[in-house]
Amino acid sequence: MKEGRLNLNGKRVAVLVADMYQELEFWYPYLRLQEEGATVVAVGPEAREYRSKLGYPAPAELAAADARAAEFAAVVIPGGYAPDHMRRSPALVSFVREMAASGKAVAAICHGGWMLCSARVVKGKRVTSFVAIRDDLENAGATWVDEEVVVDGNLITSRVPTDLPAFTRAIIAALSGPGRRA
Repeated sequence: MKEGRLNLNGKRVAVLVADMYQELEFWYPYLRLQEEGATVVAVGPEAREYRSKLGYPAPAELAAADARAAEFAAVVIPGGYAPDHMRRSPALVSFVREMAASGKAVAAICHGGWMLCSARVVKGKRVTSFVAIRDDLENAGATWVDEEVVVDGNLITSRVPTDLPAFTRAIIAALSGPGRRA
């Protein structure tokens, strides 16, 4: 382990994926969390390859129906248009809801907030997102703010790709806290 790096060995993190995902919002946390020692698993509606907005492939190693909240310490929900596809998967929505209910870190960036709305985990929470889904989050009961990263309990949210450094630091900090196993 390099000096100054946190050690996330033994932590399992799910990064959700579906067609039309935003490249940076998927790959940046995926690779950074691996670099910190976490075992990162791409989870999709099905275990197959998905294409980004620009056509880049990302293989889902695990189907949502086979994902168990008890086996993960966190879930990361990237944006793009993928969250609109993700929320059509009852198994993915249920997985996010179970992660939130279990007190696990639930992180969403950009349009990833759509999954938080569908999972019904934002009521009474302070969140941020890409501005276009502000109304969706507020209608789901959240208080929306325009900040690069917002942490409210186990919920971590960010707005756009330029927020990724702060977003990923917040995820790493949540995983480094006491009692964060899986």
